[in-house]
Formats: sequence, structure tokens, C-alpha cells
Amino acid sequence: MSRIALVTLVVDDYDEAIRFYTDALGFRLAEDEPRPDGARWVVVRPGEGQDGTGLLLARAKGDAQRDRIGDQTGGRVGFFLHTDDFARDHARMLAAGVTFLEEPRHEVYGSVVVFQDLYGNRWDLLQPAG
Repeated sequence: MSRIALVTLVVDDYDEAIRFYTDALGFRLAEDEPRPDGARWVVVRPGEGQDGTGLLLARAKGDAQRDRIGDQTGGRVGFFLHTDDFARDHARMLAAGVTFLEEPRHEVYGSVVVFQDLYGNRWDLLQPAG
């Protein structure tokens, strides 16, 4: 069986990104290992288990990568955070200062709202229907 284990997210600063993803979004820091070249291997994951897809927080190197910070998907929603309690997580994220780009919607597929991370990447917070 195959699965996507990690998705790289280009960030400006490791510690700033760790704080946002752990404090504001409730992720957990799964790995933070220094590399010989001064970089770090930083992985955050939503939820408790090791099985879900994680984010590899990769500090930008050079102008081309820095230019992609916050716009990795050309302004589209590129990341989808599923929840089992939309109201709880929406309220927690609001209290943590997360920027929401719309009011929550209730669609046939579930409850959803678009928010942005600390760099401007767009995310859906989604509680699937059923």
C-alpha cells in the first residue's frame, strides 16, 4: 500500500512556523533534527498518530524559494485540514488569531471555511458530511 507521508511547505523561519502550526492550528511537532548544513528536518502533524500526512517545514534557500513562500499554489486552496468538530476547531483557531478569508459555509460535502497560514497559503478547514 502506498501513501503520501509528507508534503513540503516552504517557510521563512523554522521556529516561527513551528509556533504557528502547533499553537494556532493544534498540530504536534513530530520531528526537529539539525542537519550538518545548518538546516533542520522539521515535521509537524495534525492529530495524535504517526499515520497521517505530515508537513515538512523547509526553510527557503535562495530567491526562487523565498518568492514561493505564501503562494505555493498560485492563490488556490492548496491544503485541506479535516476535523471531527468544526465549531470547536474554528473557535480555537479564531482565538489563536488565525485569519479566515470568509464566513463558515455548510455545503453538501460538509462544513468548510477558508483560512490562511502565517505566510498566506490558503487552507480549507473541513468537517466532511456524514
